[in-house]
Amino acid sequence: MNLVYNVKDKPKFGQLIVFAIQQLLAIMAATITVPAIVGNGMTASAALFGAGLGTIVYQLFTKFKSPVFLGSSFAFIGSMCAAFAGATTAGVASVSLGYLGLLIGALCAGLVYVIIAVVVKVAGVNWIAKLMPASVIGATVSLIGLSLAGAAVNDVFSYGPTITYGVSNYFIMSANIWVSVACAIVTLAVVVLCSVYGKKMVKLIPFIIGILAGYGTALVFTVIGIFTDNSALMVIDFAPFKALVADGVTLSTFISLPDFSFIEAFNGIKDFSWSYVTTVAVAYVPVAFVVFAEHIADHKNLSSIIGTDLLEEPGLHRTLLGDGVGSVVGAFFGGCPNTTYGESVGCVAITRNASVITISAAAVLTAIVSFISPFVAFLDSIPGCVMGGVCVTLYGFIAVSGLKMLQKVDLEDNRNLFTVSVILITGIGGMAMAIGKVYITNIACALILGILTNIMLKGKKKD
Repeated sequence: MNLVYNVKDKPKFGQLIVFAIQQLLAIMAATITVPAIVGNGMTASAALFGAGLGTIVYQLFTKFKSPVFLGSSFAFIGSMCAAFAGATTAGVASVSLGYLGLLIGALCAGLVYVIIAVVVKVAGVNWIAKLMPASVIGATVSLIGLSLAGAAVNDVFSYGPTITYGVSNYFIMSANIWVSVACAIVTLAVVVLCSVYGKKMVKLIPFIIGILAGYGTALVFTVIGIFTDNSALMVIDFAPFKALVADGVTLSTFISLPDFSFIEAFNGIKDFSWSYVTTVAVAYVPVAFVVFAEHIADHKNLSSIIGTDLLEEPGLHRTLLGDGVGSVVGAFFGGCPNTTYGESVGCVAITRNASVITISAAAVLTAIVSFISPFVAFLDSIPGCVMGGVCVTLYGFIAVSGLKMLQKVDLEDNRNLFTVSVILITGIGGMAMAIGKVYITNIACALILGILTNIMLKGKKKD
């Protein structure tokens, strides 16, 4: 791919800030969704700060050679819920102990990354190429994008009601759903048109322009809905802004300290027990091994975009250490372990801006804006349908990146054909498992089965 900005390129300062905002918008929705799902008082602002600081740590470990942003990991949602569920004192749930569990779990997961990094440093990466060839990695990368397709479509329709007809579910097109779809289509159209036909700066910031266009469309519908008392048109929820002045205009209306996880976690030290550590470790450690495979897939995908094998330079051991330590840092402040984000990789691919300085600036900006109340409120107010329009392109590019890797795979060879088939069908089919307190995602299950299929057929010669 011909890049507009290569890894070491430095955009002008004004452009850099705009590019950084675009990266922030690309990763924002997923990053703040994780704490919302887990609940227990976890906040979006703390997750954003943890993601920003975790990304900076990752960049330091990778010597600023890997242009990707770290955000809250969905793979650990089950583990985080297990940490809260197992946090009891004298039979009474303890939120503080649960927060301490989040930190302990992140440390356990980070230790797994460190151990694997040491193994990789000693044994090299050739064994990974044999264990996960292009047929496995390409199919897995494609699956990552395809498995997110449902989330993007649900956002477009704003999770409207469905009706089952035959074997398919159809969204019931009520007035509010039509409005959501209209906002999503405007966003999608502007992103695509800017990316394909845009000149100079416009071509480099299609997501910012698309989100602003979608938000503006939603704002028009919402204003009309307010004046006509038609709730179906009120797409934007102004509650985050109203909360800023609920107690009058104070300093917190403009600047506020995020609710960092470690503060609440320290209150739980008095309830610490080794049995609880075991509970948390069992929930986190197996998932860390699974996320390791996804880590490789993300970096292989990014490598194909920037034209440099990141597993060789800066080296898989460095990316693992950066991801592991960055994950611990993210959990310390925001409660959520971090991971490399496909949304960030998709943003790099679409805009052809692989500048690491852009990623670093986005990380610093993310940490800063987590203190700025109006900006956090604005991010919270962006309608899901608008982000859905953006995510159609982001997730699609991830899927297509995997398909491009498969172009070099001989699918006339049944060994490769079955490997790819197993990964795609089990992954898209939703093969996810809960084994006790260990939650194995559909991507992880598909990848494991793909690796096993590849190993099983490895000795078979092509007919």
